[in-house]
Amino acid sequence: MPMSLPIFFFFFFFFLFFSVSSSSSSPSSLPVLSPIIKDVRTNQYSLSLHLKTPLKPSKLFLDLGGLFSWVDCHRHYVSSTYHHIPCNSSLCTLLSLNSCSRCYGAPSLTCANDTCATTLHNSVTGKSIFHGALLDSAALPSTDGRNPGRLALLSDFAFACSTTGLLKGLAKGVTGSAGLGWSDLSLPVQFIAGLSLPRVFALCLSGSPSAPGVGFYGSAGPYHFLPEIDLSKKLIYTPLLANPSGTAGDGNHGRPTGDYFIGVTALKVNGKAADFDPAILTVDLNGNGGTMISTVAPYTVLESSIYEALINAFIAESAGLNLTDHYPVKPFRVCFPADDVMETIVGPAVPTVDLVMQRDDVFWRIFGRNSMVRIVEEGVDVWCLGFMDGGVRPKTSIVIGGYQMEDNLLQFDLGTKRLGFSSSVLVHHTMCANFNFTSNKNLK
Repeated sequence: MPMSLPIFFFFFFFFLFFSVSSSSSSPSSLPVLSPIIKDVRTNQYSLSLHLKTPLKPSKLFLDLGGLFSWVDCHRHYVSSTYHHIPCNSSLCTLLSLNSCSRCYGAPSLTCANDTCATTLHNSVTGKSIFHGALLDSAALPSTDGRNPGRLALLSDFAFACSTTGLLKGLAKGVTGSAGLGWSDLSLPVQFIAGLSLPRVFALCLSGSPSAPGVGFYGSAGPYHFLPEIDLSKKLIYTPLLANPSGTAGDGNHGRPTGDYFIGVTALKVNGKAADFDPAILTVDLNGNGGTMISTVAPYTVLESSIYEALINAFIAESAGLNLTDHYPVKPFRVCFPADDVMETIVGPAVPTVDLVMQRDDVFWRIFGRNSMVRIVEEGVDVWCLGFMDGGVRPKTSIVIGGYQMEDNLLQFDLGTKRLGFSSSVLVHHTMCANFNFTSNKNLK
């Protein structure tokens, strides 16, 4: 039985705090990792980053498409090593297209003239603000793919400062946002560049409220999960695509998007194609359409005609399993009484949903664990199909949400521009909560 998260993180950070001082200050040849936890109240994911001097663990919202990270600098931010980023520097250009801040108060952490400022975006609420940027020390645990080791330190980690108000809408205890998007200033790329590691990172999200998943940065494998399963050997690959419009539509003010797209060409239910116009899945010159991967969306969102085709096919195939559609339970439309649904190693026994990529034999298979959501309320106990209707003509035709990513390992290879995906790791008799976070003090 996994230990509770507060106890887990106490021992995890206790070891790392006392091991960082004895580690080498030179770049590490080992990859790094972070535990990833899910807040069940908000369905948001967060990772832990050691920040400031002295180093302290910071809980940051995991924004897969975020161009860079931001942190609340107005509340309890105390560090002896921070410094501002000059205007017109190459780093400022990456952050903000050379925006400069003016300050009319006393010089401080959040007030400095002729220093870099940028637009910060809360991807959950859509709120944006304009604020300064900093460099400060940051660290993540090194890893051999089996266990965490000593902290690997970056002395100049670039991020933006936010006001406390920008945290509104994020999970309790979160102090900022970790940007993992397609950008030279994303959290993975900064550690990869600073530690001279391969341009690859991987995520394995856990749906457990008591046991974390894990992110690996700077490693194409191995990724070992109990009982001794290397998930790097279980991957199928598809091209990783950028939005051809080159700019993000919401809150990024004309800057390049950090979002990751893949080329889904069809949906199948129990191996049978769902009936909709496949042209909807293509991306036009304005960046409309396509399939994006997101940790911001709790559940996968589909353009309306795709959604209707999916639920019609799903209901028809479920009839063959003697499952009859129950009255809907918001926010879902298709639900089955829990007593009628059998349980399997990959979750509820329901029709599979396949996201077909560049060929018919390249598909991301979604089993019941990731397609069905259990709703237990007064007098109600049902399994509901966990996909959402995104309306007519949305910006993106399919947004693959966090729930469908849980217990799937996703590898983002920025060098070769390809996505490795495992489909459900439950098939391999493991789960994303099965990474062994017992620290190995012999790793340096």
